Amino acid sequence: MLLHPQFDPVAFSLGPLSVHWYGLMYLLAFAQFIALGRLRIAQKLAPVNAEQLDDLLFYGVLGVILGGRLGQVLFYEPAYYFAHPLEILAVWKGGMSFHGGFLGVLVAMALWAHKSRLPWLSITDFIAPLVPLGLAAGRIGNFINGELWGRLANPSLPWAMVFPQSGSLEPRHPSQLYHVGLEGILLFVFLWWWSARARPRGAISGLFLIGYGLCRFITEFFREPDSGIFGQSYLVSMGQWLSLPMILLGIFLFGKTWRQR
Repeated sequence: MLLHPQFDPVAFSLGPLSVHWYGLMYLLAFAQFIALGRLRIAQKLAPVNAEQLDDLLFYGVLGVILGGRLGQVLFYEPAYYFAHPLEILAVWKGGMSFHGGFLGVLVAMALWAHKSRLPWLSITDFIAPLVPLGLAAGRIGNFINGELWGRLANPSLPWAMVFPQSGSLEPRHPSQLYHVGLEGILLFVFLWWWSARARPRGAISGLFLIGYGLCRFITEFFREPDSGIFGQSYLVSMGQWLSLPMILLGIFLFGKTWRQR
């Protein structure tokens, strides 16, 4: 049985400015997006050039931050944030919903694609393999903060971990690391490999939806459920409810684009 290392959420300070690990993980996510995107451009597997990639990232960052925060407020903690509205702006403390950020990015990519006169699905196909490692970085930030801990685990489990932040000394699953492994590393390896060849437009996006939805649905079984707008459920969590439409939409999109090939 392990004890959470109790990291200081502040990586370093510059005078009155404190730089949090959670923010650094977001910077790491954006940096790997640019690096992988430029690699795809060099491989001539991208519908954009290097200059457009930088512009695309700017739109994506806005979508992630605005959508992710609003998703956290509306899907998971509406009562708290409506009672403490100024806390909505405190993104450096954590609390970003993937599903909200996902919707925000979809809107941002639609606006960018319209501005650039490029097919929206071509853009989402391009960015889909660039996303999972960024998600992994965010989950590492959750682990450093000691938040989003897992459900109670058998003490005999070698990697069962005590999270004092949970208010108890009972061992739990380090579910943040499960997220890193499944929807981060595993999904990236599969999508990067599968997108290395030309595919029907929309097929890569469809596989991302299916892959992320399934990985998230599985990891939610080991994560302490959030309260959410439907209350706290130990049978089907909010994350699982929000992942089901992704899986169904992904199956529909993949099937449709593959038939039209």
